[in-house]
Amino acid sequence: MNGKPLFDSLPAKAEDLFDWKWGQVEPYYAELRQRPLDTGSMAGWMTDWTRVSSLVGEALEKLHVATTRDTSDAALEHRYHAFMEELLPPLEAAEQDLRKRLLESGYETADLRVPLKGLKADAELYREKNVPLLVEEQKLDSEYSRIIGTQSVLWKGDEKTLQQMQPLYQETDRDVRESAWRLVAERQLADREAIGELWGRFLDLRLQVSKNAGYPNYRDYRWQALHRFDYTPSDCRAFRDAIESEVVPAAETLHAARRKKLGVDSLRPWDLSVDPLLRPPLRPYSGGGALEAGVQSVFDTLDPELGSAFRQMRERGSLDLESRKGKAPGGYCTFFPVEGKPFIFMNGVGLHDDVQTLLHESGHAFHFMETARWPWSLQWNVGVEFAEVASMAMELLALPFLPAGKGGFYKAEDAERALSEHLESVITLWPYIALVDAFQHWVYDHPGEARSPEACDSEWESLWCRFMPGIDTSGLEDVVKTGWQRKLHIHQIPFYYIEYGMAQLGSVQIWKNSLQDRKGALAAYRRALSMGGTASLPDLYAAAGARFSFDRPALKEAVDLVVGTLRDRGTI
Repeated sequence: MNGKPLFDSLPAKAEDLFDWKWGQVEPYYAELRQRPLDTGSMAGWMTDWTRVSSLVGEALEKLHVATTRDTSDAALEHRYHAFMEELLPPLEAAEQDLRKRLLESGYETADLRVPLKGLKADAELYREKNVPLLVEEQKLDSEYSRIIGTQSVLWKGDEKTLQQMQPLYQETDRDVRESAWRLVAERQLADREAIGELWGRFLDLRLQVSKNAGYPNYRDYRWQALHRFDYTPSDCRAFRDAIESEVVPAAETLHAARRKKLGVDSLRPWDLSVDPLLRPPLRPYSGGGALEAGVQSVFDTLDPELGSAFRQMRERGSLDLESRKGKAPGGYCTFFPVEGKPFIFMNGVGLHDDVQTLLHESGHAFHFMETARWPWSLQWNVGVEFAEVASMAMELLALPFLPAGKGGFYKAEDAERALSEHLESVITLWPYIALVDAFQHWVYDHPGEARSPEACDSEWESLWCRFMPGIDTSGLEDVVKTGWQRKLHIHQIPFYYIEYGMAQLGSVQIWKNSLQDRKGALAAYRRALSMGGTASLPDLYAAAGARFSFDRPALKEAVDLVVGTLRDRGTI
């Protein structure tokens, strides 16, 4: 049996599966379990496995995406949860059977060597009794999104989401900035107890999952789940230490320069987004359509093929860009493999940061599109440490094309401001990345203590003082110490954040290459993206013209380049 008649009956669209029961999916997995395998039939078997797993996975992802687009729709959330409960437990068991069958077959090609390493890790982690716990974790994820997504405030009689308040942080009137900042902080603190209670459930569940899988702690379990084969927790600690020694002083220098330009005695949290020379805020666009059109022009100028890919995304409804009430916070890019299109979600409110966010998420989208050219889903799984290079390097590669005369948004002097703002953010983000990573390691090194929100507050405050000096938070202690509650990665994607720091280092190296040879740097970047998940992290970085490293000299070189560029432009 070659399985073709059965697999030809698969629905064409993931939406057709939304109300399916496991009994309708199971025959496809049963056939794959029973089909005779040899070298000649393996490619077809892998293709059919990819077809059915992609279809079910896309159905799950589309339902999840829908819940983030409207966190207030209880019926939609119920449908998503019901689908997970119905399909995920038997699906994971069926997937485990196929993992084991492939691994036991001994089948391997050069472009499967790295993917099979990840498959083996997944097979070793699987425990049937953990599947319902992982379903429950997804429900807690939705609950967190609902709490954050429903937060809003009244500003001068108008209801605004917290994202829609962000433009006020750039107002030149300091009293306006402070009032807006305090109003948002007050609203966030109102959910302090609810998030603290939810945190306890997240933590208890994760500890049980790692225990069930036979791991002494959740960090070791998560390390394998994230396929972190090329570095260790000790490397993360060394990287944080390097950030503290090489980047934190540079960030303090930037803060001091900002304080001096603003003419204030101390730099307060509401002084971090305003132009330091009190020029009118950059307002590059008004409305999602204008944001799309501007970024389209940037990509058309940067690379016609990327411009064409972005145009297809626009035409195919792949963008949800503007903030609105009930929408989950943050931004992400996902991919629907059956439909063959990426999907970008963000909360634009008219800021330059939104331009950078769309460039960032578009880098992910281009990566997905390149990776999906490989035939099997195993080859699509790229380490996040390089996936974030795809996005963060795109932000830097696009910088020269922000001026309107080159296809973008700004007149020349405003483009210079935008460039300086972005380079400053490169420096100031690294310490915050170290803070988030250090907090997560502390949590799972001290799970009993971390069960207490008050202990988490204390640890976060201590780490804030270590990595984020130069900002006067006196009188704002409750806001500072509860910052961990508002970092969604801590709650929804544990241990996912240090990747941004690694990727930022690689991205600056690619940007440096582009200053010397723009076309060559872009070509290397795109070649690395096209490798998908078939290469190790060091090999992917090398293909892109960067180096996967944690050492102080590499970080110092990157900091010196960014700071030197800012000095040349008179920012500091």
